[in-house]
Amino acid sequence: MRLYLASRSPRRRELLHQIGIDFDTLVFRDGARADFEVDETPFPGEAADVYVERVTRAKAELGLRIVHERKLPARPILSADTTLELGGDIIGKPVDMADAAAILRRLSGQTHRVLTGVAINHFGRTEYILSISEVRFRPIDEDEIRHYVMSGEPMDKAGAYGIQGRAGLFIEHLSGSYTGVMGLPVCETGE
Repeated sequence: MRLYLASRSPRRRELLHQIGIDFDTLVFRDGARADFEVDETPFPGEAADVYVERVTRAKAELGLRIVHERKLPARPILSADTTLELGGDIIGKPVDMADAAAILRRLSGQTHRVLTGVAINHFGRTEYILSISEVRFRPIDEDEIRHYVMSGEPMDKAGAYGIQGRAGLFIEHLSGSYTGVMGLPVCETGE
């Protein structure tokens, strides 16, 4: 069965290919013309698990609307969202290089949670599952942070790092789903 992927993430596309799922990508607008339905700004006091479910479901629902508006063939719509939680704070994608460095300083020597929500909308009904992983960074120094940020790798990733890239050097311990930390837990998605 072919589905629609409501995500621009190259990591999610790669993981779907890895498990043999065919898909077409539904692209949302960003920048000044961003789709307001998928605003990723956390609400004041919003818990990380509530936030990631809200955003994931919103992406699936917007994907369904796009399919209807474009009169595309009916297929399941897969959406996902990943966020980090450290000390009760939601940590999303860095806004710039200074923010990426600040995030990495916070993660240094700490354990944080990575929450990835996955939703499938089919015929207007949405199924949702949440993958939670715990990741502990070893202490990382300023030179390591500077070099990593200069690589550009942290810029479009929740928590300012990609476990599958150079930041793998920072990870001392992982409890949970490696692919969930990448952005799409393949076991849960397959189920």
